[in-house]
Amino acid sequence: MKKAIVLGCGLVGRAIAEDLAADAALNVTVADVSEANLARTRADLRLQRMQADLSSAEGVARAIAPFDLVVGALPSALGLMALRVVIESRKPYADISFMAEDATSLSGLARERGVTAVVDCGVAPGLANILIGQAAARLARVTDAVYYVGGLPRTRSWPYEYKAPFAPLDVLEEYTRPARFIENGSMVTRPALSEPELMDFEPVGTLEAFNTDGLRSLLTTIPADNMKEKTLRYPGHAALMRVLRETGYFSKDEITLKNGAKVRPIDVTSRLLFPLWELKPGEPEFTLLHVRVSGRDATGAAVRYVHHLFDQNDAATGHSSMARTTGYPCALVARMILEGRISEPGIHPPEVLGRDEALVGDLLRRLATRGVRVESRVEAVA
Repeated sequence: MKKAIVLGCGLVGRAIAEDLAADAALNVTVADVSEANLARTRADLRLQRMQADLSSAEGVARAIAPFDLVVGALPSALGLMALRVVIESRKPYADISFMAEDATSLSGLARERGVTAVVDCGVAPGLANILIGQAAARLARVTDAVYYVGGLPRTRSWPYEYKAPFAPLDVLEEYTRPARFIENGSMVTRPALSEPELMDFEPVGTLEAFNTDGLRSLLTTIPADNMKEKTLRYPGHAALMRVLRETGYFSKDEITLKNGAKVRPIDVTSRLLFPLWELKPGEPEFTLLHVRVSGRDATGAAVRYVHHLFDQNDAATGHSSMARTTGYPCALVARMILEGRISEPGIHPPEVLGRDEALVGDLLRRLATRGVRVESRVEAVA
């Protein structure tokens, strides 16, 4: 029986661990520094729990030593460190840590060690990349690719009309990092939160989309005339965030208070926002992903691929939609690595998986059995 370990037992890590533990062919352990996080896992599953400090390379190396497969669900700040340790330990890896660094910088080391690793394999980045990669493999030329994504509460509560499915500090990072995208074949940069547009999506109605820096590896792996990623919120949220950002509340530069204490405004802002943005257990919420890829096929015909995902929290398991849509793709990719269907050594962004039609079809079918359904259609473009 293969042994797998999930590093991190937060909202997403717990969903991954519980999904893998439902597989009778796997012996699964989940590791976290917090005993409280570990205690939230389902008691009825054959799931081992390991209390471990994973903030250092030594701690990660000790934790993963006896396992055949590693799955990463650690905070982004620990992502690259954990990836390096897993590679040095010669373990296959699936990861959703959303590290700020370029994970492919370790691809040479992974090939040397014979390690297969898939990074960013959540919902977006992740599933969105796979769908774009699939469309790009079908097309002779990609003219336009765009995806819209957001996780939101069903109830809109003043003033922010938002609840964070992950740490508020990571959300604020999305609102400050300049957004990179492709325009007329060249990479361009715009401020985060810029170019807001109102869009209607079933079944939630009107949402606001704005620029964020979510394309990551897609900027260099998929040739396209135009490519963009936008985050979805309820209308008005982006303007409020721009006011806070331009006032300095998101600044990482220390300021000195009258009593001599030094603080970073972004840390104070995050601390104040956490109780307001905290998603309560069982609180109704949803995740929406909409992907459109247009181009010309081998015959020169103009074609558009459209994919739409709408998912809600699962009261039966206690998993939020963001945990489900992020965690289940990662758990399935991890299984496919163990099955030998993803085996080439190196660091692979998820869009690479889109080239394998059978793999994508199987992934979408397995997601559907978990209630995460992607509606897809192909449109002829005049």
